[in-house]
Amino acid sequence: MQNLLGTVFTGLVTDENEKSYFVQKDGVTFKLDKTEGEQQLGDAVEGFGYNGPKQDNKFTTNIPTIQQGVFGFAEVIATRKDLGAFVDIGLPDKEVVVSLDELPTMKELWPKKGDRLMVSLTVDNKDRLWATLAEDSYFNEIGRHVPMTSKDEFKNKDVMVTAYRLKVAGTYVITEDNYLGFLHPSERYIEPRIGEVAKARVIGVAPSGILNVSFKPRAHEVISDDAMMILTFLEKSKEGKIPFTDKSAPEEITATFAISKGQFKRALGSLLKARKVKQEDGFTILLEQTEEQE
Repeated sequence: MQNLLGTVFTGLVTDENEKSYFVQKDGVTFKLDKTEGEQQLGDAVEGFGYNGPKQDNKFTTNIPTIQQGVFGFAEVIATRKDLGAFVDIGLPDKEVVVSLDELPTMKELWPKKGDRLMVSLTVDNKDRLWATLAEDSYFNEIGRHVPMTSKDEFKNKDVMVTAYRLKVAGTYVITEDNYLGFLHPSERYIEPRIGEVAKARVIGVAPSGILNVSFKPRAHEVISDDAMMILTFLEKSKEGKIPFTDKSAPEEITATFAISKGQFKRALGSLLKARKVKQEDGFTILLEQTEEQE
């Protein structure tokens, strides 16, 4: 059955009940929900085979683009520490799991809801459907390189990127229009999550045609690097708040942010003045920006 799950095939409608048609292929029967359209016994119908939430064989005529051997970006719906990341590939009643074995060892680098992962599908020896991350070779295959004659057009350009590979040397990213990029650790405050989508700016083009990008602000922008770092910590925190204020101990500030208390207070003061944060009960809290504030 491994050759049917996660693939598109044409099966024969052999039976029905009040809610479902039963579609057979190679001696294996799949259940097709009647809400997807009317069928007749003996009809040949094309669709996608998968195992449903109860591990029963399901069939849908709403064919997802992500299949066995076919890659695409899938949105992360949730994560479970003992299992992995659940992604939406377009099935009506099921998310597919990327195994924790494929995710970073550090849980804080796991994707969050709304991130996106480039995946295809695979089936294990127990006929369970999994999503599997694309290898570097796939990104090299689909990725675009900037011609040296066009490199000046990209310099200082803002781009939206997705982090697809995390390594000690830095983070490999791909833009919305499939240009490959690289984020050096010196050009970020915190390492991005795998699958994280973020705004970056191009600071150069490597001889290979790969974009060098930065998550740090331009020098002329109002918010200082220290303030931007604090905002980044806030944005990545679970509840949009951190247990630090201008009253925090200097050693705690230095241990967390690698800056002095004086630098921290100046940065925090600029964020308070800009109404981007507030302090309350020993926490600095990220404020939602209204159109008027922006």
